[in-house]
Amino acid sequence: MAKITKEAALLYHSQGKPGKIEVVPTKPHSTQTDLSLAYSPGVAEPCLEIEKNPQDAYKYTAKGNLVAVISNGTAVLGLGDIGALSGKPVMEGKGLLFKIYAGIDVFDIEVNEKDPDKFVAAVKAIAPTFGGINLEDIKAPECFEIERRLKEELDIPVMHDDQHGTAIISSAGLMNALEVAGKKIEEVKIVVNGAGASAISCTKLYVSLGARLENILMLDSKGVITQDRTNLNEQKRYFATARTDVHTLAEAISGADVFLGLSKGNVLTQEMVRSMAHRPIVFALANPTPEISYEDAMSARPDVLMATGRSDYPNQINNVIGFPYIFRGALDTQASAINEEMKLAAARAIAQLAKQPVPDVVNEAYKVNNLTFGPDYFIPKPVDPRLITEVSCAVAQAAMESGVARRHIENWDDYRVRLRELMGYESKLTRQLYDTARLHPQRVVFAEGSHPNMLKAAVEAKAEGICQPIVLGNDETITKLAKELELSLDGIEIVNLRHPDEAPRRERYARILAQKRAREGATYEEANDKMFERNYFGMMMVETGDADAFITGLYTRYSNTIKVAKEVIGIRPEYKHFGTMHILNSKKGTYFLADTLINRHPNADTLIDVARLADHTVRFFNHTPVIAMLSYSNFGADNVGSPLKVHDAVDYMQRNYPDLSIDGEMQVNFALDRKMRDAKYPFTRLNGKDVNTLIFPNLSSANSAYKLLQAMNTNTELIGPIQMGLNKPIHFTDFESSVRDIVNITAVAVIDAVVGKKMAAQ
Repeated sequence: MAKITKEAALLYHSQGKPGKIEVVPTKPHSTQTDLSLAYSPGVAEPCLEIEKNPQDAYKYTAKGNLVAVISNGTAVLGLGDIGALSGKPVMEGKGLLFKIYAGIDVFDIEVNEKDPDKFVAAVKAIAPTFGGINLEDIKAPECFEIERRLKEELDIPVMHDDQHGTAIISSAGLMNALEVAGKKIEEVKIVVNGAGASAISCTKLYVSLGARLENILMLDSKGVITQDRTNLNEQKRYFATARTDVHTLAEAISGADVFLGLSKGNVLTQEMVRSMAHRPIVFALANPTPEISYEDAMSARPDVLMATGRSDYPNQINNVIGFPYIFRGALDTQASAINEEMKLAAARAIAQLAKQPVPDVVNEAYKVNNLTFGPDYFIPKPVDPRLITEVSCAVAQAAMESGVARRHIENWDDYRVRLRELMGYESKLTRQLYDTARLHPQRVVFAEGSHPNMLKAAVEAKAEGICQPIVLGNDETITKLAKELELSLDGIEIVNLRHPDEAPRRERYARILAQKRAREGATYEEANDKMFERNYFGMMMVETGDADAFITGLYTRYSNTIKVAKEVIGIRPEYKHFGTMHILNSKKGTYFLADTLINRHPNADTLIDVARLADHTVRFFNHTPVIAMLSYSNFGADNVGSPLKVHDAVDYMQRNYPDLSIDGEMQVNFALDRKMRDAKYPFTRLNGKDVNTLIFPNLSSANSAYKLLQAMNTNTELIGPIQMGLNKPIHFTDFESSVRDIVNITAVAVIDAVVGKKMAAQ
């Protein structure tokens, strides 16, 4: 994981517009008519409708998609009682997570009140604004009473996530860990270290799943909670054991099957883990330092099934796997509560998801992640895009079946589609790219190490954990630039390809290249001269296995880079051409555009290869291609020039790939407007389908299209250009590429390298 410094954290929160969230209008507001509808006099009409029927607030206002994240700052994220205002950054962060994972809007509300009665009164007074309330960072035992009263006195969902979020996720993990271990929940002995709000709620949910009270030992700071202890609060008393032979953690854990830690770091020793039963389950959830480190637990007992709260180890217990989707399902059914049935439904849905084949941006056929249900994977990853549908649907259904839903979902398939459309894929795809690349970081060469954006990208890619960077260039120049930019070069390899020390490697590369191209007139002397050029040298690093992928393009003209790539790397044997693609992520969906960089004036044969490459690449990113081949005319209306070339390419593709959804030639408006296309041209192979892949008739149109979209729509994210068809991972950038653009391409290059290695090993 990247080390987070104080300076970086403060800059993140302060740069640009301070804070992490904002309010954005959802209706037109540019004309006088718009404003009259939005406020006076038009606003009176929905007000009167809501007066007659309060439930219409869900119809005419944002209530149905609005959650209050409320805290009094008495137990903030490991920081303790720092006050309501000091906890505001955490509440904003929670709002950000609600939005990016479930599309839920949030007002964060910091209530400067520690008295439970007054706090409850304040929350009740503002509750009509919201469709749900997420209580956060309120200390025990007051949090139990506050949540209980608000749930009883309000008719909207209320959940204290510190209690129930961890309970739901850890319950999912426990069910699956027990299955892997071959144990039954009603038989296992459970030790819970910690007796705060989260520990109490976790253990209660375990009991709901079948764990027996007599098999549970809970400890607080004074040791095992026994019935002979005085001054126990109601929550602790529920778990007090009648046993008198156990007092310490070491005594309690001997022979135990399950350890749940919600206490403090390094309290569980290797000796204690060794004393546990066969195939022990250890959930060490103290953050940032677990009760026992992953390494120490695995060293003590190689058969241990381990989970922590950290993202850098397997099986992370992370509340974000649950709360966004629980509230999503509750809001979409206009539920009056989040009850036990909904929590259990969420836990079971999360557990079930971990048993399904793991999707990723890389096509499942390549099995890049190698994540399969077992000891190292019994909890879904937080970025799993299926959580929004699986958990939200399970919660919504439980709300309906338990009688708290005021709105029923009739068509579950339509609901799933709506959830996916609600989220879009603009950030999901990038997160998945990074998550996949982190699993197998590769050695990536950055050609232009002296370019500020390239050097920044190399450092950021290293910090993100997606690659092991190698930057080409003069080491003194790069070191000086890094100092000016205040960049740390720790872990960054610098290769000065012109340095005398690199002469043996240049000579070796030259011999290999000259031999490879001997029958094309290449000589050793010419090849040796070329090794002083960054693109030749860097690509030879990949060709010889000294590196895994190569990024270039900030300084170099495309025509030169393309020439070098063909000489050094070559085109995959099943193709005669290669190309590039841009991925366009928008609120409307994900689109794939080709060829945006390489083939200037393609003929029909070139367009056929571009179509085949696009088919392969779209599947690589775990999408099913629906391809429109574009032109300025539709289906034979013009039979000369580019329409004819496209027409011939479509004819070939349809004859040779009968199961592929591809058609054309067609204008772009017909490609993207399914209703208009189906009404006008019902005969197409695309009938009833939404196009996600656009193949342009020439480079000018493709390049202009994606750059126009990039310039006109600030809500559109572009990833690319992505290389299609070369033998090895050589990827290009634009001279105007941002640091983030280069890092995105780096993630793609890493995945490309991993896939190539796996295919070569088959």
